[in-house]
This record gives sequence, C-alpha cells and structure tokens, in this order.
Amino acid sequence: MEKVVIGFLGTTLDRRGKGGRWEKWRPTVAVCQHEDLLVSRFHLLYNSRDLGLAEQIRDDIAAVSPETQVVLDRLEFRNPWDFEEVFSGLLDYSHAFRFDRAKEDYLLHITTGTHVAQICMFLLTEAGFFPAKILQTGPGRRNAPPGSFDIIDLDLSRYDCIARRFAQQMKDDISFLKSGISTRNADFNRLILEVEKVTLRSCAPILLMGPTGAGKSRLARQIYALRKQHEMLPTPVGRPPGQRCGSPPGGLRGSGPFVEVNCAMLRGDMAMLTLFGHRKGAFTGATGDRAGLLQAADGGILFLDEIGELGPDEQAMLLRAVEDRRYLPIGSDQEVESTFQLISGTNRDLRQEVASGRFREDLLARIKFWSFRLPGLAERREDIEPNIAFELQRRSREVGKPVSFSAEARKAFLGFATSREALWPANFRDLNGSIARMAILADGNRIGTEDVGKEVARLQAEWKADPEGEFPKRGRWAPRQDGEAAHEIADLIGEQASTALDLFDRVQLEEVISTCRSSSSLADAGRRLFSESRKQRRQVNDSDR
Repeated sequence: MEKVVIGFLGTTLDRRGKGGRWEKWRPTVAVCQHEDLLVSRFHLLYNSRDLGLAEQIRDDIAAVSPETQVVLDRLEFRNPWDFEEVFSGLLDYSHAFRFDRAKEDYLLHITTGTHVAQICMFLLTEAGFFPAKILQTGPGRRNAPPGSFDIIDLDLSRYDCIARRFAQQMKDDISFLKSGISTRNADFNRLILEVEKVTLRSCAPILLMGPTGAGKSRLARQIYALRKQHEMLPTPVGRPPGQRCGSPPGGLRGSGPFVEVNCAMLRGDMAMLTLFGHRKGAFTGATGDRAGLLQAADGGILFLDEIGELGPDEQAMLLRAVEDRRYLPIGSDQEVESTFQLISGTNRDLRQEVASGRFREDLLARIKFWSFRLPGLAERREDIEPNIAFELQRRSREVGKPVSFSAEARKAFLGFATSREALWPANFRDLNGSIARMAILADGNRIGTEDVGKEVARLQAEWKADPEGEFPKRGRWAPRQDGEAAHEIADLIGEQASTALDLFDRVQLEEVISTCRSSSSLADAGRRLFSESRKQRRQVNDSDR
C-alpha cells in the first residue's frame, strides 16, 4: 500500500534561511527524511501568497526523497484563524479528494498549519471525512532533522484508551451516586445512569418521587457532591430549562451550599419565614433581618423534601422564585435575588394533588423538568443483600471495629429480608434500623442466629400491629400501571386462582387493590370504597369494611 500524506505548508517552521535550511528541522521536509516512512505522494496545502516557499519545499523534498511526488494544492483562507472558514474549506477539499483506500494509506500531517487548522483536520478525520490516520512529527535533539514521528489511528488503541477513561469516569460517577453500593436492580441502575447524565449536563429543576425511606434525600446530597467534584456551576433557576450549567450572573461561582428542608416540618407562618426570610419589624419579635433558606442556598442546591406539604401561599412564592429567581422576604418591599438549583422530593402523587386542588399545576410544571421515581425496597429485593453489606461497613466505621453476621445468621436474615413476608413499609429506613439494632445487641459485634430471630419477630409484630404495613405504600406516589393490578392478583392468590376469576370479579378486585395501594391506611381505603353505603350505618369500622 502506498503512503499518501496530506498536510499544510508550515509558513514559520518550514521557512529556513538558505545557509541553515539543511541543518535545522523543517517538519514538512522531515516527513520524507525518515527511512522507515516511505511517502509516495505528498499533498502540500498552501496559500497563494506562499507559493514561493511551497515550491522551495517541493524541490527540497525531491532532493532528499526522489521517489516522493509532491502535489501543490492551493487552499485559500482569508483568515486562517476563522474556525468556520477553515472547517468549511477543509470539508470541501475532502469531498473533492479522490481517495482510493484499496491502494493507498492516508496520513494527515497535523504538525504544521494554525491551531485552528490542526483542530479542524482532527475533527474531520475523527468524523470520517478524511479516511486517514494522524501523523504527528517532532524535532530531534538540538532541533536537528529528521526528528521523530508518530502515527495515531483514531479507530484503534490510543483513541480507545481515551474512550475507556471516559467510560471509567462515568462508571465511577454512577457508583458515587449509589454511595458505592453495587445495586443489582436493572430499573434502578438505568435510573441512576440517567441521573448521572442530568447531574453533569443540566441544572434544571429535578423532582425525586418515591415512598418514604426510598433514598430521595441521600440521592439529592449525592447529586450535589458529584457536581462539586466536577466543579459544575448552577444555572440561574430562571434560565431556560435544560441549559447546560454555566457561571451565573453577579459574580457567583457555584460555591453555594446544599440546603435541605423537610416541608412537612413547616407549618403556617413558620413556613414562609423559614423559606423566604423576613425583615426587621415585619412582626412582633422580629428584631432584625433574617435570611431564609432560599437565600442561604444562593449559588448551590436547595432540596425541598416533601414539597407536596407546602401551603398555597408558599407554593405561589416558590413559583415566582423558580421562574424569576426573585422573591419578597416577609415585611420587605425590596425583592431579593437568589441563584440556586431546585431539587424537590415527594412521596405523594402530585398529579392527584393538582386534581384535588392541593397543589399548583403551574408549580408542578416547573419543578418536574427532570422527574425520577425511586422504587421502594419491596420492588428492589435483589438490592437488599448489597445494602446490608453497606450498612455493616458503615456500622463498623462508626464503632471502630468490624461488625458482621455469622454465616448461619446472615443466611437466615437474608432469607427473611428478601421474602414476600418482609413488607419493609418504611423501605431502607426499616432495613437500616434493623441492621443497627442487631449490631448494637449482638455480643462481640458478631450478629448470631438468636439476634436475627429476635429482630425478625420484632419486625413481624410491628408490621402486624400497623394496619398500613399490610399494604406497601405505593399508590400515594406512583399511579397504577396498565396490567399491574392483574399481576398483583396472581401474586396474592396464585396464578391458578387468578385465571379462574370471572371478568366481573376481576375488575372489582383490581379496583380494590388499586384503592388500597393509593390509600394512607386501611381505614382510609374503607372510607373511599364504601363512601355511600357507610352513610346508612350508625356504627362502622372502616378498616373491617
């Protein structure tokens, strides 16, 4: 295969005085001086004003490598530092070039030319417009010819090495978001992969949905920490959603903190004061100005957990802050500006809350640009084992010595924890609390079968006493999917009994299951299912109904 080189004339490096041009390294001539790089043809790109230098280089190549044919290809640029002009010119040149890959190997010499030209040649080669490898040359000791050369194939090892480093970085980021836990649930792993991309590419509002204890707070903190690791800067919340993070106005550099508040803990006027702050004299006892949490989160991330608990007034002011990044503190007639990314958490179905008039539809539209549903522990039973290992490691660090199960105890607890008998209504809070209790009560920090037996009995008694424990809380935050109730019927009463049901009975049973899933308790389900007939009874037990 004949080797064909394409490269720019080096108007500085190729230009040497008559007396020293053979003693000094000239990149274009040096390409043809290597004994182990036999060039059949050299296409030299030049501007018309440098024709004299191009002809001199052609003659010098003929002197050192008579077998090399030099083709002078004129390529005019009004401004060789204009990216668009150079890229377009090289693209047109690649279209006009008659490549014959069956007979020739092509090398793109990127040592000469402006930096803009070098970048454009690299990009066009990577994109396949130049079916070539990259040729990079360098001077020898004391700038003597022929120097060195290196051939880089963008489709092979070196480029793959770079791609592997990017892939490893993404893998590390995903592991970081999962707190280093090797989760096995496919749906959850896909969710975390998407969260990783969103974290590093967007600062639009994020809504985390899921039951209590599913890990919304932990994930929000990990998002903040990952962004800090990559030195990402929050975009002003008023900027169009989806825009890549950039430096916000006003000199902020994204160094703000992670501010977290559980909105369920805020009641009445305290909610307004806590979120938006107040001015001196706004009410009795307001002896000074106080910045709210929105101001405290300036330049960082504000995580509003249980956002569905906010009242209508707080929702209205929050909407203004999200849209315009401006709001009025209580008792002030001057607006305050705050730049933050909003992450919201909820265990409610906010669409149902909107339908019932308890949540603003326009606010929901703003906060759910990115929305992720975190599954409960009962939906991720294959992740229970790695989470147990993680909790044991964390417990070991806290007490300063290893905490572990005996082999029999570990098998017994894992068997119970992953079975249908284990309800885990509080999800990871239940699991983590269970591990902590066994570790504290165990003798010598080694959990035995007796410790496991006591803990399992305690959990079973707790869940039996709690009527809500009979139905994992799902419906409040996740609407029933098509066919989901039908699968649940089979899980509850068996496949054979399920298929024997009449359609009339199946429809009723599906609705009962759906209502129970979306109710806060059995009593609530009873009131909803029998809302009319219960009015005719003097005494009712809604849970029994």
